[in-house]
Amino acid sequence: MQNYLAQHRDRFLSELLELLRIPSVSADSKFKGDVRRAAEFVRDSLQNAGADMVELHETAGHPIVYGEKLIDPAKPTVLVYGHYDVQPADPYELWTSPPFEPVIKDDVIYARGSADDKGQFYMHIKAFEAMMATNSLPCNVKFMIEGEEEVGSDHLGTFVAENREKLKADVILISDTSMIANDIPSIDTGLRGLAYLQVEVTGPNRDLHSGVYGGAVANPVNALAKMIASLHDEQGRITIPGFYDAVLEVSPEERALLESAPFDEDAYKTDLGVTELAGESGYTARERASIRPTLDCNGIWGGYIGEGAKTVLPSKASAKISMRLVPNQRSEDIYELFTNHFLSLAPPGVQVKVTPLHGGEPYLTPLDAPAYKAAELAMEESFGKKPVPTRGGGSIPIVALFEKELGLKTVLMGFGLDSDNLHSPNEHYGLFNFYKGIETIPLFFKHFTALQS
Repeated sequence: MQNYLAQHRDRFLSELLELLRIPSVSADSKFKGDVRRAAEFVRDSLQNAGADMVELHETAGHPIVYGEKLIDPAKPTVLVYGHYDVQPADPYELWTSPPFEPVIKDDVIYARGSADDKGQFYMHIKAFEAMMATNSLPCNVKFMIEGEEEVGSDHLGTFVAENREKLKADVILISDTSMIANDIPSIDTGLRGLAYLQVEVTGPNRDLHSGVYGGAVANPVNALAKMIASLHDEQGRITIPGFYDAVLEVSPEERALLESAPFDEDAYKTDLGVTELAGESGYTARERASIRPTLDCNGIWGGYIGEGAKTVLPSKASAKISMRLVPNQRSEDIYELFTNHFLSLAPPGVQVKVTPLHGGEPYLTPLDAPAYKAAELAMEESFGKKPVPTRGGGSIPIVALFEKELGLKTVLMGFGLDSDNLHSPNEHYGLFNFYKGIETIPLFFKHFTALQS
C-alpha cells in the first residue's frame, strides 16, 4: 500500500488540481455547466479507481454521483459522503491568485474548494483506488458525492429517501471537517444544528422626512435594533423563554476532555484582530463556539446607506438571524420559540414578520461507538498519537438527515485546519493533509472491519 501511494502521489495531486480548476459554484446559475463538469469528473474518477455501478443521479438541481464496490455481503459497508460543489469565490480582488487556477506555495494548495470539500472527498477516491490496486479493500464501500451542499442540499433528502436500499450501510464516513493542528490530530464528535431566519419590521407605509415626522412615528430601524439587542442579557445568555429547556448539558468529564486540547487564547485574539472575547458567562471561548447554543445577527439593513446624507425615516428594516443549536434542540421548536418571543417585542406602531429560511439538526457521535473507535485507531496509527475528541461549531445538516432516513451514525474524520480560509478568499489545503488523509482512510477501513467482525 505505502509503495503504491508513494509511486502515484504526483498523479493524485495532478488530478486534484484538475478538479479544482472547475468552477463548480452551485449558488450561481451561470456556473451550471461547470457544476456538471465537476460531477462528470468525479464519476470518471470513481470508475477509473475501480468502482462499480457508477452513475450520475439526476435531480431537480445538480446531479448526485453514486458508485460502489461490494466485495462480500457478509462484510460491513462504509458509505462515503462528500460534495463537489464550492462556495462563490467573490470578492475576487481579495485573492492573491485566481481562485480557480490552483497555486502551490509552501506546500499548500490555494484554490476555491481545496479544503471544502474537493481536496477532502478526493482523498477517499484515491484511498479507494490504492486499496483496489493492492487488493487490500477489507469491506464494502459506497460513494455518494453531491453537488448542492453549499446551497442546502435541497434534493439530497429526496434521493436518500428514495434509495434507502441502495444506500444501506453500517456507517457513514465524511471528511468535511478540520483537525486542531497537523501535529494534534482530532475527530469531531458532534455538530451544532442551525435555525436561520429573516425578520422584517414595518412602520409607516412609505419612507418619511425625518424632520417632518421624526419623533412622532416609530422608526423601524430603531425598533429592530432594540429588539435584536434585547435577545441577550448581560451574561450573554439568550433571553427567549424556553430556549435552553432541551439543551443536553455536557458532563464535567467530557468538558474536561474537550478542554484538554491545546488552545492559545492570545493567539486566537491576535488572529482575529480583537482585544477581548465575548459570549455566555461560565464557559470558555472554545466551549461557547462548540457545545453551547448561540444567536447572532448576520446582517441588518434599512433606510438610506448610500453616499452622503439623506434624512429619511425608513418604512422598513430587516435582519438575518442565525441560531446554532446543540444536541436535543430541534430547529422547528426553536423557530416557534423565536417567532413568538420576537413578535412580543414589537413596540406600538410597527408590524413584525418572521420568515424561516434554512435549518438543520445537531448531531452527536458516541465516543464508545465502533466507528469512532475505528477512526481513533486509524489516526493514532498514521499520526503516531491518539486523536483528541472535539465538537464542531458549524453545521452539516445532512448528517442528522442520514441518521433519520438511514438509521446510520456518521464519523467526521476531517483533515483540514480551521485556518484554511473556508468560504473566504485564499482558501487553501496543505499537501501534508491531502496525503495524510489518503494514508489514514484505508486504516479506518481496516479497523472498522475488524471491530465489526
